[in-house]
Amino acid sequence: MTVSVFTVTSKSAVLRWSRYDGALSYRVTASLRNSPVPLVFASFGQNTVLGSVNSLNPNTAYTFRVEALDSLMNGLADANVDGSTAPDVPSILMASSKESASITVEFTEVSGATSYILRAETSDGSFFTEIPVSSSPGTVTGLQPYTLYSLSVMSVNSAGRSQPSISVEAKTVLPAPQLHTSSPSNSSILVKWDPVNNTVLYSLSIIKDSSYSRSRINTTGTELLFPDLEAGTRYCIKGNCWSPENIAGDDFTICQITRSPTPQSVAVVVTSTPEAGIVVSWDSAQGAEQYVAWSSTGHNCSSSTNSCTLIPLSCGETKSVTVTAVNQAGSSIPSYPVQVISFPCPPQPIWVEEAVPGNCSVKWSSIPHADYYTTFIKSDDGIEGTCNSTNPFCQFYCNCGYSYIMSVFAHNHAGSSPPGPLLNHTTLPCCPELTTVSAVSWETLMIEWSPVRGADLYETRAVDSVQPVLCNDTAPRCALSDLACNTNYSVVVIPCNDISGCNLTCRPQMHETAPCMPEITSMSQSNTSGVSITWTSDNTLANYTVIVIGDVGDTHICQSNGTSCQVTDLPCGSIYEVSAIAKSSAGESMPSYTVPLETAPCCPLSLTVSQVTQAMTNVSWFPANGAQTYIASLSSPRGHAQCHTMQTECVMGCITCGTNYTVSLEAISRTGHKAECTYHGFSASECCPLGIRLFRGSNNTLRVRWRSINTLTRYTAEVSGSDSTNTCTPEPGSSTCVVSEIVCGQVYSVVVAPLNPDGTKVQFCTSRMYSVLYRGRR
Repeated sequence: MTVSVFTVTSKSAVLRWSRYDGALSYRVTASLRNSPVPLVFASFGQNTVLGSVNSLNPNTAYTFRVEALDSLMNGLADANVDGSTAPDVPSILMASSKESASITVEFTEVSGATSYILRAETSDGSFFTEIPVSSSPGTVTGLQPYTLYSLSVMSVNSAGRSQPSISVEAKTVLPAPQLHTSSPSNSSILVKWDPVNNTVLYSLSIIKDSSYSRSRINTTGTELLFPDLEAGTRYCIKGNCWSPENIAGDDFTICQITRSPTPQSVAVVVTSTPEAGIVVSWDSAQGAEQYVAWSSTGHNCSSSTNSCTLIPLSCGETKSVTVTAVNQAGSSIPSYPVQVISFPCPPQPIWVEEAVPGNCSVKWSSIPHADYYTTFIKSDDGIEGTCNSTNPFCQFYCNCGYSYIMSVFAHNHAGSSPPGPLLNHTTLPCCPELTTVSAVSWETLMIEWSPVRGADLYETRAVDSVQPVLCNDTAPRCALSDLACNTNYSVVVIPCNDISGCNLTCRPQMHETAPCMPEITSMSQSNTSGVSITWTSDNTLANYTVIVIGDVGDTHICQSNGTSCQVTDLPCGSIYEVSAIAKSSAGESMPSYTVPLETAPCCPLSLTVSQVTQAMTNVSWFPANGAQTYIASLSSPRGHAQCHTMQTECVMGCITCGTNYTVSLEAISRTGHKAECTYHGFSASECCPLGIRLFRGSNNTLRVRWRSINTLTRYTAEVSGSDSTNTCTPEPGSSTCVVSEIVCGQVYSVVVAPLNPDGTKVQFCTSRMYSVLYRGRR
């Protein structure tokens, strides 16, 4: 069987034991330790294993015995355990609250107590707490403000705790107002707090650091302003609440510094190192922990000393700068604005104008806040130059064909502008000198010149009134072809490069192309040995040369400044090729197209006309050079006879006898050229007589009679027989003639024919046959 002390108080002990089989009851006794005499006892049923013993003395050592009894109260088993009671119950002397979350309890201390337990609880049982303390007085914490609590105390030793003392009531005080302070200006502090329940009055006091002077103000409100304070100075404010019982609550102290005074003597300086900015400086302000410099563009810098640098700073800016002092209370009133003008911006864009070759001007738009400008100019031959100007331009001499690098800086009292854009300018290429223009053909001009500086390409132009002819090449020579003849061209060589373009100021040269090719329009033979040649002319100042070349190298030339000329002494019946060339100071034209020329055929050296019959003649002649056909003509007032033949003779009829004719001949070439040939006249023989009659006369004669056409014509009669021929020729005008020695019985041929002036007989008169008969018959 086992037994143990479960718990004790000042006057009781509770024991726990193990159940013993067969026991019908248990008896518990307590005796002083080391004393066999029990002082108190208690009995418990067979089912009880936990029981108390009362009426003990506080703080006393006991031996506790538990016996298991049967029905006859005989002991079956027992067990002992030593124990002590708790100290005596203390009593509360006083309970009061100095803080809203605690109550301090003063109580009597009892012998044998090693510590004490303070108990606090609300009347409604919503709050209960026990706080161990070592001695009196003790404080119960964790309480609610302005709340009524029931308080008791218990003593404690190693055995346990005593019973609670008689309780007393006490109320916690009001909590302290939760003050919030701010400094709306550098001479005031504003205090605010939330209302505290059950408060009838608030009390606030203020004291300055390092001062023993305190001001106190009571109020029923929830905010209070303390004016007329010293700027940048620390003040501490204490506040508490008063309950309706006129009991002061907790204290709450908060310290607040007033805003610093406005910084004075603010100065600004523009700097460019290590980067562009504004160095702002000022005098120290009382109570300032930090300073902030502000620009009107929204930039700021801060410092705990009396200067800082505002960055970044852009060119051309006009800013106002203010400085505020900052401490825990906030920022001071900004200082009076200080105006600052930054260094000017670099001029841009910049450009170059070259109104006159060699006279360049760098120009730019005026820059705000710039006092003057500096232009740096460096040419590609290494020569550098500067130009200072208050105007937005700078003039300098610029050579043609050079490249220049330029930059412009603007200046003012704050310094120089940042580097602006670099301007690369290449002047126009130089105009070529010693340009020569020569004609290499009728339609081509060769232009040559010396290479010039700065030219990558040469554009050669020949401009007339219609359209220009262009030639682009990198070489200093160019051939302009397909030009119009007989035209004045303005020829100019324009040097160009990819950067600056083309120099259009180069002086042109006027050059006239060779005359246009003449065109032979007509050729006419003016006489037997001359040919008149006509052509078109586009150039009245040109001289024209006509060249007539024969098959065997026979050459004839005529010249004229008009549109025609005549070539003489051309042999008849010849073939030539004719061309014309125009020549002027510009050169010679192309030869005209060759036109064939055929001179009129030659006249035959001689022409013979012979009368074949009374009405028909035969004309013959020698062949004529160049003639292909001939037209022979006999002309008289009585008529005209003509024949057209390719032969050298021609038979013509319809001739009137006894008539004088004009004899002419046209020699015609294969192309139709004609030569008018006139020869000596031709007289047709007298007409043969008509009405010829024969009459037999006496003495063997025959009388021949005819009818004469012309009384002045002299005739001859010829009678021819088989043996002889007899003739007779009467006087002119006679138409009768007697022929003797006629033999009868013969047949005679009789011809009566007129005599030519030279006495010869006309041969074409026809003969008649006659027979001479005997008498009476013929």
